[in-house]
This record gives sequence, C-alpha cells and structure tokens, in this order.
Amino acid sequence: MNGLQPDQLATLQATLEQRKSALLGQLAGSDNVLTRPPAVEEVEASPADNASNHTLNQLVLEADELKLAQLRIVRHALAKFADGSYGLCENCGGEIGVSRLTARPEAAYCIACQTRSERAQR
Repeated sequence: MNGLQPDQLATLQATLEQRKSALLGQLAGSDNVLTRPPAVEEVEASPADNASNHTLNQLVLEADELKLAQLRIVRHALAKFADGSYGLCENCGGEIGVSRLTARPEAAYCIACQTRSERAQR
C-alpha cells in the first residue's frame, strides 16, 4: 500500500499524463531524433560558422535526447499505476512521501534511498 488517498493518486496521475503529453508535443515532428536532418545546415562557410552550426546541432540533439529520457521516466511512473506500485520506493519498498511525489510525481525512490544513491555517486 502506498498510503496515498484516491484523490491524491488521481491528481498525480493527471500531472504525469500532462507531462507525457507535453513531452510528446515537444518531440512531435521529429520522427527519429537521431536520424533527422540537422537543425542548421552545415554548408561551406567559414570555420567559425561551421563550428557554431555544429554546436547548435549538438545542443538540439542533446535536448531531444533529454526529452526522450524524461518521457521514459514518466511512462515508467505511469505504468506503476496499473500494478499498484506507484508511490512505493523501488529500492526499499517503503512509501514515498506525498510531498516528494507532489514535487516530483515521477520519483522512483524515497528521500532516504535517493540521498544514499546520490552520495554513492559522488
């Protein structure tokens, strides 16, 4: 049991659905982020212009990759509603606090496990 009230669950699920829709909207029109043409054509120009265009294209690609990663996280969180595991820490199985879920509805870990994970990464 995740300790969340039905209205809290509904609100959090709606928030995640909105985020999913927003991310899909931002990615719309980019059939395949990795194979689409560059945002700025790198034609024969000065080396400085080519470097700027290359940098811009890399930034656009990185932004799209980040959006795809965020979309995977949101979809993973939404899938947890189906099996009843939403709101439970994927590490310890304990409840994720409602304040944490309100701030980050896609949170997969409770504060204690997230803190331990971040400290271990340092």
